[in-house]
Amino acid sequence: MTTLFPFRFKLILLAVAAFAVPAMANSQARIVRLSDVQGSVQIDKNTGTGFEKAFVNLPITQGTEIRTGQTGRAEVEFEDGSSMRLTPQTTVQFSKLSLNDSGQRLSEVNLVEGMAYVNWLGKDDLALNFSREKISLDRAAHFRVNTSTQAADLAVFKGDVSVDGPNGQLSVEKKKTATFDVADNDKSSVEHKIGEDPMDSWDKEAVSYHDQYAKNNTSPYGYGASDLSYYGAYNNVPGYGMMWQPYFAGVGWDPFMDGVWGFYPGYGYMFASAYPWGWLPYRYGTWAFAPGFGWGWQPGSWGTFLNAPVYHPTTLVHVTPLVAPNAGTKTVMVGRVATGSSFTPYRMTLNQGSAGLGVPRGSLGNLNHLNHQAAKTGFVQVHAAPAFAATPVARTQAVFGGGTPSQRGTSSTPSAGASMAHSAPASHASGGGSHH
Repeated sequence: MTTLFPFRFKLILLAVAAFAVPAMANSQARIVRLSDVQGSVQIDKNTGTGFEKAFVNLPITQGTEIRTGQTGRAEVEFEDGSSMRLTPQTTVQFSKLSLNDSGQRLSEVNLVEGMAYVNWLGKDDLALNFSREKISLDRAAHFRVNTSTQAADLAVFKGDVSVDGPNGQLSVEKKKTATFDVADNDKSSVEHKIGEDPMDSWDKEAVSYHDQYAKNNTSPYGYGASDLSYYGAYNNVPGYGMMWQPYFAGVGWDPFMDGVWGFYPGYGYMFASAYPWGWLPYRYGTWAFAPGFGWGWQPGSWGTFLNAPVYHPTTLVHVTPLVAPNAGTKTVMVGRVATGSSFTPYRMTLNQGSAGLGVPRGSLGNLNHLNHQAAKTGFVQVHAAPAFAATPVARTQAVFGGGTPSQRGTSSTPSAGASMAHSAPASHASGGGSHH
């Protein structure tokens, strides 16, 4: 990769030092990603101020707690690309995010109440506590756990899962369901089938999305890789080397104008991008501005987790200053902040310069095609489906027009009775049915 602006090395190194996570000097510290937020979702970042509104791409550190409301859903991605999805009215605590002496990543999560889906890839270890039971995983598995004050159940879609509890160890194999009677000291029984839940299709959509778009990932990390593939592309820019750029960016787009600053004890303020793809490009590597191309991300520096993105200074275009709050623990918003997507089909306008803000993951199929149209005409109007809907995803219908309805960003307007084709786009599997 070509090196940029050698005379500014000192500035860049100072920026890295300023924004690198202080606690990462301790090799035991780990941070994972709040990768999707839909509806009412809250986060307790262990600051002593309790729960607050959650935003996509907020870091999750040891001691963080996430809870979803009656209309809320959330997804968490771990470093290797493993994922956990939280259904409405669910609370989880991340009691351990650490490394052992050999460098193995260890994660322990407490499912306090509600239902969660786990798609564990088996590269790292996971402990999941629910009711009086504990799941310990050192291999790949995909399962659903539901717990309440009356009962708990574990449904295994893939792999096999061992559960330790008051009645000893229980092995639950693929396509079986274990039920635990909370009133009777978690006495268990196993059924040779899995009952379908309305949220299964959402989980299936999410797994399909990650499997499809992360399959060509070559970075050391899996979290955020699928979003980079869906929302943008790499280009070999003369004089700059390989750079990743989101679709619908344009030469005048500013990658730092939308997000939040969230405070974390021991880490200070960390910047969370509002863009649905905004994880890896804001945690590793460097941003640079190339004339005629715009801002692009140069991956690298994988050993340094950043509080905020590092970029090569330029006088060619305006960039929002990356200034972290210098006091307090309050979350501070910058520009627009996309908090999630609707669960019903809607019409949206994709403007050049929006960089995918407000586009639900996997909802529009071929963004590259729409990106070319927006570059020619200024905007594209589409009929979209929500991310990971509980009903089959509708095929995108695009209406191309000239000019720019809005000078800045993506707008979405509910469209009652919009004409929809009820089949899934080729690039995204439809929901519904049982897992396979």
